[in-house]
Amino acid sequence: MWALDPGVLYLNHGSFGACPVDVLEYRAALTRELEAAPMEFLVRRLPEMLQAALDYAEKLVRAEPGSIVFVPNATHGVNTVLGSFGLRPGDEVLVGSHEYFATLNACRIHCERAGAVCTVVPMPFPVSGPGDIHDAFLSRVTPATRLVVVDHITSATAFVCDPAPLVAELRGRGIETLVDGAHGPGMVPLDMGALGAAFYTGNFHKWLCSPKVCAMLYVRPDMQERIHPLATSHLPGDFDSGQTPFRIEFQWIGTPDPTAALSVPRAGEHLASLLPGGLPAVMQANRALALEARRLICDSLGVEPPCPDSMVGSMASFELPWIDPPDPPMPDWVWMDPLQRRLLEEFRTEVPVSYIRRERLRLLRISAQLYNDISQYEYLAESLGRML
Repeated sequence: MWALDPGVLYLNHGSFGACPVDVLEYRAALTRELEAAPMEFLVRRLPEMLQAALDYAEKLVRAEPGSIVFVPNATHGVNTVLGSFGLRPGDEVLVGSHEYFATLNACRIHCERAGAVCTVVPMPFPVSGPGDIHDAFLSRVTPATRLVVVDHITSATAFVCDPAPLVAELRGRGIETLVDGAHGPGMVPLDMGALGAAFYTGNFHKWLCSPKVCAMLYVRPDMQERIHPLATSHLPGDFDSGQTPFRIEFQWIGTPDPTAALSVPRAGEHLASLLPGGLPAVMQANRALALEARRLICDSLGVEPPCPDSMVGSMASFELPWIDPPDPPMPDWVWMDPLQRRLLEEFRTEVPVSYIRRERLRLLRISAQLYNDISQYEYLAESLGRML
């Protein structure tokens, strides 16, 4: 059912996801159709096919018609917003210190180019509830704050924090919000209309298990005139297709490989078919397994959970004793945390260990997907007990 290597215990769905064989075969069939008749596929059939995939995505996340476009990944979505938002000299962008490093980099670079200020807000760890995170952001708002970049599910710490209350408070102060929901689609229920954020970006190739790579960028209708793709190709005046100008600009950015995006409905429908209750049941099952696994690992490590159960989705994190990583940092293919390396090489177990350097946090993170079971986390707990 899954294409994963059976010789590796894969507890890291959160990094890149995993795609069911059925969906991979569906995408391969689309690729064969494209290569057999490129003009027919890309010019004459693609607009209608893309519209069907976008309709599915908008229904999945309860978004207004015409408010979602496909982008390669959430990092691309973040950069698209930051590049078009219209930052000016003296403006301020707030971003949390636990934000994914690529998003932190994007915030810093786009602010530097615009003469704006990027303020990194220290995030609490551990936390007693989502209010701790919301309060941290609100305490750093200034008259210059124009945009707040906030996680829906943090990457290294794996906290699920509903951004809706923060979005509402900030919007009441005239401040817009970009929600980095890289892990959102397929892990937690989404409702763009109820959330109210100006922008939301999330990957489909993670928890919805679509082929790599595909993500969504949601832009609230009143903000769409401001947001443009990173590469310019078609413009609204080029033709009348019945699409909104926002959609026209994003639909064709040079010659695409649209097969991952076109496979999103197939991925969602396949995943939903695996349990009687559909996608909600998948989310609930993954969360229940993550919570049970969290208890096992906390007992093995002798640590307390860093957040309440209510802030756990399909991942969980654990603080490890600090060791100094290389300075300056090295890429993962050059240097790997020694515990992560031992788990992979000696125990054939794939789990990430990451660092938040400014806070001296070293974190192990587990993920739970339908192909996992509790015995795998028992094995991880036993392995950790032998090493620590």
